[in-house]
Amino acid sequence: MALPKLQTTEHKLTVPSTQEEIKFRPFLVKEQKILMIAQESGDEKQIADAMEKLVSNCTFGAINASTTPMFDVEYIFLQLRSKSVGSKITLNVTCPDDKETKVEVEIDVDDIVVQMTLEHSLDIKITDSINVTLRYPRLKDLNGLSDELSDFEKTLCLLVECIESVTSDEEVINKIDMTQNEIIEFVDSFNSKQIENVMKFFETMPKLRHVVDVVNPKTKVKGEVLLEGLETFLE
Repeated sequence: MALPKLQTTEHKLTVPSTQEEIKFRPFLVKEQKILMIAQESGDEKQIADAMEKLVSNCTFGAINASTTPMFDVEYIFLQLRSKSVGSKITLNVTCPDDKETKVEVEIDVDDIVVQMTLEHSLDIKITDSINVTLRYPRLKDLNGLSDELSDFEKTLCLLVECIESVTSDEEVINKIDMTQNEIIEFVDSFNSKQIENVMKFFETMPKLRHVVDVVNPKTKVKGEVLLEGLETFLE
């Protein structure tokens, strides 16, 4: 006799970057096992591959995690986590007053949002006649970075990957018409002010953000802790 097939519940969410409403389901035990094995391995590529498959499967193919902005994937993953294993997350955070005392806080996943910055733009002015149009980093962009690189070097590598086009004197050069070496040489030719303008793109791009109130048990001082990015919420 065949065993009965279990029905999964469906939920809806709004994708932050497009405001498109999509359906999703909680992840299954077999999918959770794959993710847990990947996390225990500590291999970033394995974790990224597991997350890509999980997000694609649980959104019924509506989201391709390899081509979707990272902040969208992070937000969707948290929504999946909320409906799969519960909406509460317990974290240890550092009190801001002495920067050493750890306190435990409980966060509701449903309160975590992707925050947009008003001054943020995909178009970056390099000179009076040259503009660069960027796209948002994707999961595969971030997981291709070496841990041996400094934060500045990682950002430069992301910049090379995220350049979509360069406009010069009204001529648009698309990425498909550039070689990797040409893009690297172009980025290496930026002066300090130009690279500062580009860095603002990464600093102000949408991110998972949540503020928690804490009280230092030693000093009794109240403070706020800003949590950013998926890794913070999955510690």
